[in-house]
Amino acid sequence: MFSNPELMKFIFGRLTLDAIPYHEPILVLTFVAVAIGGIAVLGAVTYFRLWGYLWNEWFTSVDHKKIGVMYVILALIMLLRGFADALMMRGQQAMAFNGNEGFLPPHHYDQVFTAHGVIMIFFMAMPFVTGLMNLVVPLQIGARDVSFPFLNNFSFWMTVAGAVIVMISLFVGEFARTGWLAYPPLSGGDYSPGVGVDYYIWGLQVAGVGTTLSGINLIATIVKMRAPGMTMMKMPIFTWTSLCTNVLIVASFPILTATLALLTLDRYVGTNFFTNDLGGNPMMYVNLIWIWGHPEVYILVLPAFGIFSEVVSTFSGKRLFGYTSMVYATVCITVLSYLVWLHHFFTMGSGASVNSFFGITTMIISIPTGAKIFNWLFTMYRGRIRFEVPMLWTMGFMVTFVIGGMTGVLLAVPPADFVLHNSLFLIAHFHNVIIGGVVFGLMAGVTFWFPKAFGYKLDPFWGKMSFWFWLVGFYFAFMPLYVLGLMGVTRRMSQFDDPSLQIWFIIAAFGACLIALGIASFVIQLVVSYFKRHELADLTGDPWNGRTLEWSISSPPPAYNFAFTPVVHDTDAWDDMKKRGYSRPLLGFKPIHMPKNTGTGVILAGLSVAMAFGLIWYMWWLAIVSFVAIIAVSISHTFNYNRDFYISAEEVVNTEATRTALLARKG
Repeated sequence: MFSNPELMKFIFGRLTLDAIPYHEPILVLTFVAVAIGGIAVLGAVTYFRLWGYLWNEWFTSVDHKKIGVMYVILALIMLLRGFADALMMRGQQAMAFNGNEGFLPPHHYDQVFTAHGVIMIFFMAMPFVTGLMNLVVPLQIGARDVSFPFLNNFSFWMTVAGAVIVMISLFVGEFARTGWLAYPPLSGGDYSPGVGVDYYIWGLQVAGVGTTLSGINLIATIVKMRAPGMTMMKMPIFTWTSLCTNVLIVASFPILTATLALLTLDRYVGTNFFTNDLGGNPMMYVNLIWIWGHPEVYILVLPAFGIFSEVVSTFSGKRLFGYTSMVYATVCITVLSYLVWLHHFFTMGSGASVNSFFGITTMIISIPTGAKIFNWLFTMYRGRIRFEVPMLWTMGFMVTFVIGGMTGVLLAVPPADFVLHNSLFLIAHFHNVIIGGVVFGLMAGVTFWFPKAFGYKLDPFWGKMSFWFWLVGFYFAFMPLYVLGLMGVTRRMSQFDDPSLQIWFIIAAFGACLIALGIASFVIQLVVSYFKRHELADLTGDPWNGRTLEWSISSPPPAYNFAFTPVVHDTDAWDDMKKRGYSRPLLGFKPIHMPKNTGTGVILAGLSVAMAFGLIWYMWWLAIVSFVAIIAVSISHTFNYNRDFYISAEEVVNTEATRTALLARKG
């Protein structure tokens, strides 16, 4: 069989032993480390007999709270991978002077910076945001769960499948060397004939299915499942930003899907949508990718704005200043995010009129963002501010994000953008708003809602260590890039000739090391907090004295969230309930309808990985068999009606009695 080349080609496609990068020492060491770590984890899970527990309670769960936690765990794992790429880039650039080529060959460096961008945006920030929305939104609106619990499970595992596809490229074949947006003609078959771009395409397509379905699910949940009395203008701000975020997801991700589908046809079938000849137009790809790409920035940052609103109100001991204006500002940002995409390529030659329009709209979008900053400041004004860890992240954000916003307004001026567009100044600006806005917001959110998910707070000492390492490390890492950008240093360079630049790159690498300590401090915080969980526990369910509905239930919440649907009278729902002497009756409970766990999402995601792998390596038989299996599993799930169970009234009574007793003990 192995001597028949046609049969071998049919079975393995273009997959050969040369696809294993055994000649790359860094990848070999990485593979060994991952293998050892994986074997250790699998061994521990097997030794402690956790497979059944994980499968029954987590992997197959349709509980929005557990799915939200799993999203965040995925995001943290991918943060470690994506940040490892960042450390390699900064180390390479700090070394590669005076004839020293550094430790990364150019083709490997190109894969590293592409993978860094893809992983951090699609598989770190997006799952993190989606996880917090999944965990918190149903609790804030008084819902039992999301509208479509099984779809929620399926969406998560499709996101995991996309991450697995990207991670496979680390050890089998290569990843794209095109930059994280894969512009043609560089991403076309002529310039990237290998499998790197195919890994990129199918990883994003599979994950995009999960993201789009999650967006539909959360929109339906917020619109249709709010508690009685919770009108749109009584929703918590985080729920508002989540609604706008998911509207953007549903509107923009199909554009990404279609764009990548056209690029796929160019690579696989030989069409000419984005080629330089035969009627194609590479700039059409750039337009389409940024019509998705700029709303994507606000998909990430709007939930962070919602988190900061909840945190500022809670730790200032006041209602949020200007609730109505915050809602209007959020909606304005949502609409305007579709009117600024061309500022990403002012240099394409669209003309002065087009550039002027998009420059003006870019400046206008800073107005509602600035209004939010003032609302947070006025909320803090004359409040009794508690400098807890979530509040520290918020205050660090306010300073850092304003700097990033000002540099964004500078880049919105087309003549300035012509000079700075392809420089490290742009890299510094982008990280200024993404780290200072999104990452700081996510860290504030995970600290703020951690006791709601697990029943105990995170250790404050290590939380403060993480914050200060992140904040100081950010300024060391990216302020030098502003300087280098103004000096004309272009991005995506792996080696440099001018020795006077090296000191700036060394400072940036030092900053990256400080951020690494911040990430390590967060990991230590999780471990220390677990072992101190009894000391850090708060059984009253309201450890931060929060002001929204999710704090009215126990920490962690029961499987059914709300045995009795709450009635909302005010935007400050929990505070209003306490003033009304809110308590729950212990009689008249009814059984609660709950969806049953299912492994279909895991199976469909695994088959999607197999199908993508077959398409990437031209193993057509594997792709076809996997596709047929996906259809078969989907149909079988559709006709399986035995998916429900009921929580008995006795269980509800016992849990609610315990909750009431704890509230009484609190006094």
